[in-house]
Amino acid sequence: MPPPAPDENQADVSSETVKPTLREVAQMGGDYPVQALEFMQAGLEYTVVKIHGKMVKADRQRHVSGQQLCQGLREYAMCRWGMMARTVLGRWGIHSTLDFGRIVFLLVHAGLLKTTDQDSLSDFRDVFDFAAFESEYRIEIKA
Repeated sequence: MPPPAPDENQADVSSETVKPTLREVAQMGGDYPVQALEFMQAGLEYTVVKIHGKMVKADRQRHVSGQQLCQGLREYAMCRWGMMARTVLGRWGIHSTLDFGRIVFLLVHAGLLKTTDQDSLSDFRDVFDFAAFESEYRIEIKA
C-alpha cells in the first residue's frame, strides 16, 4: 500500500482529478473518523520509511504488504500512545487488523492510496491480536 507518488510528467495541472480530503473520505466511509484516516496515513509513511528507508525519487518502489503495514501501524501506535494505543484506536472503531485493511481500501477507493493486483483485504485478517498492545509494553527500571 504505497502512498501515491507525485506524477512529475503531468503537464496540465488543471486536468487533474480533484482528490477528496480525509474529512470527505471519513464522511463517505462512515465507519471511521478522520483521526483514524490521519493515523493510517502517518503510520503508512512510518512503515514505508522503516522498510524502504527515506526515498528521494518518487519512482522507487514504495509498496508494503498488508502484514508489513499492520506490524508498522502497531509499532507506530505504541511509539505514539504507549499503553493507551489500544484505547485510542478503539475510540476510532479500530479493534482488529482487519479494520486497518478496511481503512486502507477506503483510502484506495477514494484515490488516496494505490494497491497492486496481489493486495486484498484478506491480507489484513488476524495479523496480530490487539491484546499485543498491552502485553508488549514494558517499563524498564535501571538499578
